[in-house]
Amino acid sequence: MVVAAMSFSTRVLVGLISGLAVGLFLGEIVAPLKVFADGFIKLLQMTVLPYVTISIISSLGSLDAAQAKRLGLRVGAVLVGLWVIAIGFAMLFPLAFPAQVNASFFSTALLEKPHPFNFVDLFIPSNPFHSLANGVVPAVVLFAVVLGIAMIGLDRKQVLLDVLLAANALVSRATRFVVQLTPYGMFAIAANAAGTLKVEQIENIQVYLLTYVAIALLVSVWVLPGLVSTLTPIGYREVLGRTRAALLTAFMAGDLFIVLPMLIEACKELLAKHGLTDQHASDLPDVIVPASFNFPHTGKLLSLSFILFAGWFADVSVRLFEYPRLALTGLLTFFGSLNAAVPFLLDLFRIPADTFQLYLATGVINARFGALLAALHTVAVALLGSAAVTGRLTVNVGRLLRFAVMTAVLTAATIGGLRVLFASALRQEFQGAKVVYGMRTVFEPIEARVLPAVPEVDVPAASGSHADAIRRRGALRVCVLPDRLPFAYSNEQGQLTGFDVEMAHRLAHDLGARLEFVQTVLDDLPAVLERGGCDLAMSGIPVTPLRASAVVFSEPYLDETLGWLVKDHLRDRFSTWEAIRTLSSMRVGAPDLPYYVQEVRARAPALDIEVVPIRDIVGAFGKFDAFLLPAERASVMTLLHPEFAVVIPQPDPIKVPLAYPLFGHGDRWESFVNTWIELKRRDGTIDKLYRHWILGQDAVKSRPRWSIVRNVLHWVE
Repeated sequence: MVVAAMSFSTRVLVGLISGLAVGLFLGEIVAPLKVFADGFIKLLQMTVLPYVTISIISSLGSLDAAQAKRLGLRVGAVLVGLWVIAIGFAMLFPLAFPAQVNASFFSTALLEKPHPFNFVDLFIPSNPFHSLANGVVPAVVLFAVVLGIAMIGLDRKQVLLDVLLAANALVSRATRFVVQLTPYGMFAIAANAAGTLKVEQIENIQVYLLTYVAIALLVSVWVLPGLVSTLTPIGYREVLGRTRAALLTAFMAGDLFIVLPMLIEACKELLAKHGLTDQHASDLPDVIVPASFNFPHTGKLLSLSFILFAGWFADVSVRLFEYPRLALTGLLTFFGSLNAAVPFLLDLFRIPADTFQLYLATGVINARFGALLAALHTVAVALLGSAAVTGRLTVNVGRLLRFAVMTAVLTAATIGGLRVLFASALRQEFQGAKVVYGMRTVFEPIEARVLPAVPEVDVPAASGSHADAIRRRGALRVCVLPDRLPFAYSNEQGQLTGFDVEMAHRLAHDLGARLEFVQTVLDDLPAVLERGGCDLAMSGIPVTPLRASAVVFSEPYLDETLGWLVKDHLRDRFSTWEAIRTLSSMRVGAPDLPYYVQEVRARAPALDIEVVPIRDIVGAFGKFDAFLLPAERASVMTLLHPEFAVVIPQPDPIKVPLAYPLFGHGDRWESFVNTWIELKRRDGTIDKLYRHWILGQDAVKSRPRWSIVRNVLHWVE
């Protein structure tokens, strides 16, 4: 018995399902497949820019001047109108996303100066070969468009067109070879996603999937055919009925190109039936559809929504004032392949590049609805463009108004329904405090206890070594200050923990002594150190000129960056020093540290705000809308108060060093501690603690991804 070969789309579907099954079965064991998934992505992107460049030049260059003028003015206006509709719906996606309570540990991205948006450099290629080499898609598209237009009036252009067509066929052939690997690529992508994605990530992906499907169906089933029936005599049912076979084929195959002949014939029949063309313009769809094929269609432009979703997903949301830049840049980049445009846009808006994997994962489903949208976009361009060229487009204000009202109602119902669904089905409890107070130590702690009171004076002889005195005593005494997140604080078990608490454990370990913590307050610290109540203080204490005159400090072991902890809606008002200078009539809280205020006023001399000294930052929440705090500490506070955000004003950030106040009798103790800090810097201890306590890496103990082989069959631990 002969078994018929599977179609390509069936093979892709088999690859997808097989990958999902393998990922669910093996779990994180499939993580090495990420190499193959990434390799497939790069292969897909390899031929994109050459194909785009050659295709645009040859398509435009093949037109004559009359065709170019007519299509450029009238069909171009139709295209622009459809682009506006598509981009408008793409920008509505965030309205459907559920509200998230997000906060995170400190990120070095806060220190990065935002890349200025340079329209000229992005869109006008002074060196097109540099743009090609670096994947600057908008510049490449503009370069190709200019060459294509220039070729229209070129003598003997057919010679060049033949070369371009041959080159296009060559690149297309290479692309088809890569596309043949799609079943295997989809297997690797699906397996890696199913095996490594956490449950909460899957829940967030389904937010985008459901939103895209719902809005894509709204635009394809109502908006585009409804617009055609509003502006022409062709009925709504006629548009969908006559093109149904082509639409279903495009949807099932996920490919617009294969149904172009079917769409052209269907459009010609509809135009002829309603007398919208004459004998001289009966073949307009034959010109309009191929000429507009390389321009972004509604299905492509709706993918702009993924950039907004990726920002929401990664908690780096695209701001409302950035929407015009996203729309304009996305429009030009989408002249090419989405596989090149989406990574470019993610990078442009500083969204983690890893989210592109999510785009490919969702694209397996979304591509079919995108193809359906693309087919209806093509129908709308052909019908409305032909009517516009022949001057038979009908604009009836009443009909347009009814269509607009109906569209608005359906859109509101769709987005509102999605919002309610997500809010009820995907509601998650924010657990920032649980994360902070549940953090575990990086290194194994040694024996330690908290003394009930400051011990009696224990000053060694002037000629002796304080480190030797600690060894004879058998204990290192470390002063700690209360609630110094994330440097020294009590965890959920009531035990002292944090960056500097772990450093204290390391120091005691290296001295061969047990560890004793002495709890005190900042005002008493100089006196406690002076009489030998503790050997040093380790609680994230900033060095200032005033403090340095009162106690002996070690060499700095870490730098903090002065920033602002502000209510979310105030972020822009504190993002730059220029914006801060315009603040007035505002009270902000700050530690009782004049040095912070001095540094801020040095950059904003005329600053008209009241800075209120605060001893207890934790207890001051609810009294101020903004706090002047080091960004590293402020980031941890956002996990306890997620309604706040951290901002580091640009340019010229303020750095504040942290060091350890020392028992001041004996230079050898100071020298010892300084040498020990340098050793801890060189052996990676400080770096490991910084990544854990400041950046929050492994703050939550990660459990292996659920899998059949681990959780059902128990074949692996």
